Amino acid sequence: MLRRRLLAALFALGLGSAAVAGEAAAADYVIGVEELNYFPVYGVRDGAYGGAAREIFDAFAADAGISFAYRPLPVNRLYADLTGGGIDFKFPDNPAWAPGAKDAATVTYSAPVITYIDGVVVKPERVGQGADAVVVLGTVTGFTPFSWLDRIAAGKPRLTENGQMDALLRQVLAGRIDGAYVSVAVANHLLATDLGKPGGLVFDPGLPHSRDTYRLSTTRHADLLARFDAWLADNAERVAAIKTRTGAEAGLE
Repeated sequence: MLRRRLLAALFALGLGSAAVAGEAAAADYVIGVEELNYFPVYGVRDGAYGGAAREIFDAFAADAGISFAYRPLPVNRLYADLTGGGIDFKFPDNPAWAPGAKDAATVTYSAPVITYIDGVVVKPERVGQGADAVVVLGTVTGFTPFSWLDRIAAGKPRLTENGQMDALLRQVLAGRIDGAYVSVAVANHLLATDLGKPGGLVFDPGLPHSRDTYRLSTTRHADLLARFDAWLADNAERVAAIKTRTGAEAGLE
């Protein structure tokens, strides 16, 4: 019985891997994406990539007469595949991220796709206590809390990582860490949906935070990236409607 179950599991895994490989082979281009639940901006759920980012890329692909496949990978693996040619594009990316990991290749970036605020979410009663009150700060594995780097280097706060944002937020809710440095829009979405704790944690604007943009990057297809930039400009209202409907830029006011 155990052997039959093992063989069945291996067979199912083989079919799943073949399906992913087949999808990538059938597509014109492969976008490497983060293997994270980062909804409503982007994320992987039940093996499928979704969110506002996918809606935007699929809309462009349809207009351009091309097709994209989305390959979820661990954050750190994405840089190796981008510079090594294992993927055609990477999303999200930003010129400021992991420069050392991209030294071996010339990386071209798109115009901004989605704007975000990365900041610290805390329990409501801790808002306004200041940076010195944050003794242990959490972040998602592979992410860099740029606006806290000087303080972390000085020894306070101590940085801890978690592979999944929902688990990271649970640590803050349980009081095991003082705050989580995360995307504000994503944290609000998770609190209101998966965690069932709307308002259980709030963004503290008095703590160090950063506002920047997610971009699409490539080492191989700068010409197509230029077409994407032109499409973004020509379809600004359409793109804005996607972001408003999904809440991808919620909390930026």
